[in-house]
Amino acid sequence: MTLGAFEAGEPVLLIDRKNRRYLVDLAAGREFHTHTGVVDHDDIIGAPEGTRLKSSRGAAFLALRPTLADAVLKMPRGAQVVYPKDTGAILVLADIYPGARVLEAGVGSGALSMSLLRAGAVVYGYERREDFCARARANVERFCGPEALERYRTEIRDVYEGVDETGLDRMVLDLPEPWRVVPHA
Repeated sequence: MTLGAFEAGEPVLLIDRKNRRYLVDLAAGREFHTHTGVVDHDDIIGAPEGTRLKSSRGAAFLALRPTLADAVLKMPRGAQVVYPKDTGAILVLADIYPGARVLEAGVGSGALSMSLLRAGAVVYGYERREDFCARARANVERFCGPEALERYRTEIRDVYEGVDETGLDRMVLDLPEPWRVVPHA
């Protein structure tokens, strides 16, 4: 992700004085509307992170890049997500490390996938539902960048029927009956 000035097409987190957080995708010529006024995207594009803005009604906002936790809590979802407090435990207890080859079964909206990728893993995602798989890939691209898709391979399939990948280092199973996958591990 970019570390300089904000660019069109990237997500920005706008935080108001009451600490309400709004996740907005920047686009030239667009506006963000809230009950406290309008913020022009063009006032954010090209500005550095940490810029303070005022809406058309004088409300103050702070513009930041969303953290991974912000992304998970605010991202579009179709399925229930693994929340940041649980993700941390999963990453540590599963000993996820850079380069680890991880099978994730039940990718849902991609929240855990994003954390696995951020930790440097290569993720093989199995998901039964095509709409969830598409949502997960879109969220990974939006919040981790298109380069993350090079380490994120998803398939629409049922992990209970078997695992084709070999040489896996870890399996993370967000499923109702994970024990049914053990014979395939």
